[in-house]
Amino acid sequence: MSPSRATKVLVIGYVWPEPRSSAASGHVMQILETFLQQGWDITFSSPAGVGEHKADLLSMGIKEQPIELNNSSFDAFVSQLAPDIVLFDQFMMEEQFGWRVEKHCPDALRVLETSDLQSLRHARHQRLKDRLKASDDHNDFASLFAPALAQEFALMADTELAKREIAALLRCDLNLMISEVEIQLLVEHFSVPRSSVHWCPLMLDPPTQAFVPFEDRAHFLSIGNFRHAPNWDAVLWMKTAIWPLIRQQLPGAQLHIYGAYTPPKATALHNPAQGFHVMNWAEDALQVMSAARICLAPLRFGAGIKGKIFDAMLCGTPNITTPTGAEGMSGDMPWAGEIAESAEAIAQAAVRLYQDKALWTRAQDAGVQLLSARYRQSVHGPALIDRLQHCRDNLLALRRENFIGGMLRHHQHKSTQYMSQWIEEKNRNTR
Repeated sequence: MSPSRATKVLVIGYVWPEPRSSAASGHVMQILETFLQQGWDITFSSPAGVGEHKADLLSMGIKEQPIELNNSSFDAFVSQLAPDIVLFDQFMMEEQFGWRVEKHCPDALRVLETSDLQSLRHARHQRLKDRLKASDDHNDFASLFAPALAQEFALMADTELAKREIAALLRCDLNLMISEVEIQLLVEHFSVPRSSVHWCPLMLDPPTQAFVPFEDRAHFLSIGNFRHAPNWDAVLWMKTAIWPLIRQQLPGAQLHIYGAYTPPKATALHNPAQGFHVMNWAEDALQVMSAARICLAPLRFGAGIKGKIFDAMLCGTPNITTPTGAEGMSGDMPWAGEIAESAEAIAQAAVRLYQDKALWTRAQDAGVQLLSARYRQSVHGPALIDRLQHCRDNLLALRRENFIGGMLRHHQHKSTQYMSQWIEEKNRNTR
């Protein structure tokens, strides 16, 4: 490669990024910004429709290219582009387009960005459903939270989604994982080579401006895309179990719930008399977070690390969450708020933190320290670039060592290729 030519990157997104709607899109944007800092030539493509909150990639200098599923037009596009690196955003994009990239750009480094392990999130969701069916106690979920990784593996191993997702990880040259817990699960229980996994968490250097002080803040806040099942479940748990307990002790308390793509079932929960306000989408999520005194994130299932908690720390807003919400975020460092497992414990922690300025200030300081120690863009951005370059320099050796991945590519890509070609021909004949 000529040293004068910028590295070409093709990103194939499950959706067009909406960083103000979801943490997953925010993470993708952080990766794109890291690439832009290197002067790389970036093209973003997606088969999805354009959402109302889509980021303006063109203004950032990123080319946009709509693509179609099961259509050979992608072959001509990717051949002409001839990217050095192809980043699949979500494993389904590797399933759909991986064989085409390998066929037409065999020397391109293939990278998978996961945001979270979807199979882990779905398995935990099913475990919660089973728990709710089996017990009348819908307030205490200690048995659900943070089980041993061997138990998580057993929960996932027989699911079709896990087989698909882990196979996609094995087929790629490098996998960007947002959570160290998920890296441990993959390496120790799913036999994913450690050499093909890179820790790439949310990346943003800590803020330097002063936070809104305790006395100038009011009310509780919860935020999250309503299309994301863990967020909707958290809203229901707050409505039915947690918020009534908080209001018993703080009769004037108000909870403001913000989220993109608010469905009618969510707006139906809006009840000002109970202090329960469903506020729809926040134009500036950090502004409303900075005005709140406490962030509530009572997540009963999920995976990855949580953007709403990351944003709360950025704004100096202590949070109350569950072990699932806190998973993979703090390492051995103090938490930026409190972690609880039952509705009663969450409510008690929320009331305590809301009223106690000294406790609140210590939680805020813990958040600042956590961001500085674990999430600096100035640390993780260069580390990502170095890892990508190392993989490019050693690509043949890495692929030779990953025999299982090569075997999976051979068999899965052939079957996907024939199915895709059959669908394309069928679509052509029905037009």
